[in-house]
This record gives sequence, C-alpha cells and structure tokens, in this order.
Amino acid sequence: MCDGFMARALALSLENVRSGRGGPFGAVIVKDGKIIAEGMNCVTTANDPTAHAEMVAIREACRKLQSFELPDCEIYTSCEPCPMCLGAIYWARPARVYFANSAADAGQAGFDDAFIYQELRLPHAGRKIPMIQLKNDNALEAFRAWREKSDKIRY
Repeated sequence: MCDGFMARALALSLENVRSGRGGPFGAVIVKDGKIIAEGMNCVTTANDPTAHAEMVAIREACRKLQSFELPDCEIYTSCEPCPMCLGAIYWARPARVYFANSAADAGQAGFDDAFIYQELRLPHAGRKIPMIQLKNDNALEAFRAWREKSDKIRY
C-alpha cells in the first residue's frame, strides 16, 4: 500500500507541473491506511512562499483532524523536505515520512536549498539576510506569562 501512497504524491507533483499551477512537488498524509490530506506546491500561484506541498498537506490534515499534531499519520512526499517543511514536520510530529527524490535531485532541477543550511551555521549578523536581535525590557514578559499559565496547551 505504501507504494500507492507514494505513487499519488508523485502523480500530484507531475500534475502540478503539467497544469501550470506550481512546482514539481506533491505530498499526501495518511492515517489508518487512508489519505486524509493532499498538497501540491502552489508558491507562485498563491503568492505564498510557505505554500510547499508538505505545508499545504499538513495544514489540511490538521484542519480535518482538528489537531495541531499528526502523531498517528505518515507523510508521503515526492521529494526530501526542505528546511522549512522539515521544521513543520517536526512540529506536526507524524509517525514517519517517506520521500522519493533527494534534495540533490531537487537542486539539479533548480530547487537548491543547501544555502539555507549554510546560512544557519553563520552568526546572525553574517547571514545574507542579517538577523539583528533588538533586546527590550518587555521582551521576556510573554514567556514569563506562558511559564506561569496553568491551563496552557503544550506543543
């Protein structure tokens, strides 16, 4: 059955290219042996740099399950997740992720995210987009309030 789920993710990626809706990426999320969400890359059509296939599928699955976590789910994606999608996947906490193409394959097609990994190793001010911390006396207040909140939902 796993092959069928990957086949669907790959079909979505090809359909997306042929339809002109977006890049060559597709993803499906499976729970209890059934596809509960699908996603295709729609960065350029939605004018949303976060609209990667995995992100779209995660949003749909969470909405359908009314949960911010996907612990009993599996993600099948046409390509190894980029750093952004990988972060979202870790926050969503699925049971596992299957991918077809590698990051190197994506890079050869013009979707190279290796520079992001390189940027993360640099000091904040040395990055291509400088990251500048502006300390403020009130900056930690929200974290203090969170720590003291007795009815918080941890994630």
